[in-house]
Amino acid sequence: DNGTSFRSHRYAKALRRLSIKHIRTKPYTPKTNGKAERLVQTALREWAYAKAYETSQQRAADLPLWLHRYNWHRPHGSLQSKPPVSRLGLIKDNLLRLHT
Repeated sequence: DNGTSFRSHRYAKALRRLSIKHIRTKPYTPKTNGKAERLVQTALREWAYAKAYETSQQRAADLPLWLHRYNWHRPHGSLQSKPPVSRLGLIKDNLLRLHT
């Protein structure tokens, strides 16, 4: 990201300490950040505003459930109607260890 917090000296120092190279995205270029943007739009539509929550705490409590469904069960058009976890090549007998 190119936000203010990602340009700070503290952030740069943390990246150096972890040997991580910060690759900036070109502003207003959806192709470089398209997957993240798509996730945000889907989250807004299917989780954050999909139903009326009484409180922010209720919405926050629902997020892990939605993320689990999104990654493990929801079919994705770009993955031939498979969920993202299918890309990991996990064997089915890992159910108890990986599917919690």
